[in-house]
Amino acid sequence: MTNVFLFPGQGSQKAGMGADLFPRFRDDVKTADDILGYSIEELCLEDSGNRLNRTEYTQPALYVVNALTWMQRVNDGTGEPAYTAGHSLGEYNALLAAGAFDFATGLRLVRERGRLMGEASGGGMAAIVGLDRETIEAVLRDNGLESLDIANLNAPDQTVLSGPAADLDRARPLFEEAGARMVVPLKVSAAFHSRYMKPASDAFARFLESFTFAAPRIPVIANVSARPYEGGNIAGNLARQIVDSVRWTESMDYILDQAPDAAFEEVGPGKVLAGLLRKIKAARK
Repeated sequence: MTNVFLFPGQGSQKAGMGADLFPRFRDDVKTADDILGYSIEELCLEDSGNRLNRTEYTQPALYVVNALTWMQRVNDGTGEPAYTAGHSLGEYNALLAAGAFDFATGLRLVRERGRLMGEASGGGMAAIVGLDRETIEAVLRDNGLESLDIANLNAPDQTVLSGPAADLDRARPLFEEAGARMVVPLKVSAAFHSRYMKPASDAFARFLESFTFAAPRIPVIANVSARPYEGGNIAGNLARQIVDSVRWTESMDYILDQAPDAAFEEVGPGKVLAGLLRKIKAARK
């Protein structure tokens, strides 16, 4: 059996996550607190300042809880997976599990990524459910909506768009007329994974210059290519990831093509990725 670890990203956070993990990993929790300058446990369990859904806090919180969940798997004797992958923010945990950097380094990266993405404003995102990519692209092209980018290719019938809020609003009835089951605006502060994040991507690329990464010891499937990372392209991929599409369907298809019997485990809060995987597998039959 081929084991695969999948790490969730933004949108999987929830109050109370990590409650069973923080007492088990006090040293790592203290490391996180020292890096972040606040209590990660209080943020996740109490969220007294209503910060958990703010990007600059969401990303470190999810990284830490995903990481502690993975550490618990290791402590429980779970063998090393054959592949790892993570959705957007979750890719940092996939790289951590593959030995590209340590827990503290990953958190420093995520803290800066969350800060830069949290500073972005204007624009938004919307999930289109029930249409394939080709139909979505045709609707955009035929209606002069070139301002909208494909942000996430989550499943064959679930695609997320990013761009100016007014254009997302104008697009909604057009997608409904084309047969979309749902067009759902997402609660985000900016147009993530789109051309509009280039200033954040450029700033993050400069930040990454001060880090050195190890080659992953197991294949990590990159969001930007839907193929395994190569040893020397970690910084480039992580900077590109902020502006490029999350090619999740292709990433899962790649793993399934290599290992049709793969057993997938979502390592972190929620079951968002498990739901997407069911749709991806169903479309392959």
